[in-house]
Amino acid sequence: MNLKYSFYFIVPLLMAICLLTLFSAQPKIDYKDYAVTSELLHYTVYQDISSQKIKNRNSKILFLGNSYVAFKEAIAFKESQGKYGAVNTLGYLGKYQFGITTLELLGIYNPEFFLKNPALQEKAFLVNTKRNKWVLRRDIKRFVGKKIDGIRITESGILAAAHLAGPGNVKRYLRSYGALGFTDAYGTDILSYMRKFSGYDTSFVTAQKKSKFDFP
Repeated sequence: MNLKYSFYFIVPLLMAICLLTLFSAQPKIDYKDYAVTSELLHYTVYQDISSQKIKNRNSKILFLGNSYVAFKEAIAFKESQGKYGAVNTLGYLGKYQFGITTLELLGIYNPEFFLKNPALQEKAFLVNTKRNKWVLRRDIKRFVGKKIDGIRITESGILAAAHLAGPGNVKRYLRSYGALGFTDAYGTDILSYMRKFSGYDTSFVTAQKKSKFDFP
């Protein structure tokens, strides 16, 4: 064989052998190492949820829907911006702005202790709402779903208005179809509460005739 032609044959052969040796020396990839395990998936989902919780906590936004808790917190924000120690210029007290007369009706005779006791304020709101629902039970049955002054009447609207004006004034308002209204010292009326607090689910609140409870 001619030496020149032998050179052109041997050199590519040697290069091919070198390349095969190089590739065979590479570590074998085990694709199981890259499989998405349930533990990794759980961690990723948990991490995402945790991040979302942190975002929600940082934004200070609470999503409560139309629940009883949403109802009472909405009233609290309207009354005092949710401050347990609030006292307004007329002497109404606490997160839900109770008057002294209403507190005594509930069996609470120590306003200072009431202001310093958030648990008592929450209990007082629930007990008072139960009492109002008992007083207005027939009116709730009769008027819910009807319209007065262009506002559709709901149970939560009635209970909110009773917190503002007392159940007696709400009863007169409903039975007079809005002719006998009520406005507090700050100009807030029954109709505005009927409108603002309509549509909450207050079925959690059971009508209760007894309005007092044993307070610590």
